[in-house]
Amino acid sequence: MTAPRRLLIILSLLLGLTACERNNYTTWICKNVAGEKSTMIIKKAQMQFQDREFDYCGSLGPNSYFDLKCLLLIQDASKRFTPSTGQLISDGNEYQCNALLKKSIP
Repeated sequence: MTAPRRLLIILSLLLGLTACERNNYTTWICKNVAGEKSTMIIKKAQMQFQDREFDYCGSLGPNSYFDLKCLLLIQDASKRFTPSTGQLISDGNEYQCNALLKKSIP
C-alpha cells in the first residue's frame, strides 16, 4: 500500500471518530395543563428541566425515565418522557412538549 493511500485511510478513520464525539441535544418547549411553559433539553444521557439536571435511568417501551438519582425500578423515576408523543410526566404533573431544535455540536 502506498504512503498517500495509507494517509488517506488514516485521515478518513480519524474524521469518522471525530464525528462520533459530537454532542447531540434537543430543545423542547413544554406546557402544563394551565398553559405555563417550561424549557426542557435532552442532551446525551441527561434531561435539563426547570433549572435542574436529571440522569437518564433507562427506557421501557416508548418511555424514557429520568431522575436525580436512579431507582432500582426505573418506572418509579420522577420524570417519564415519551419522545414520540412529547408527553412528559414530572412528579405527577403532565406536560405536552414540542421539539424546537435538534442540534449537533462538536
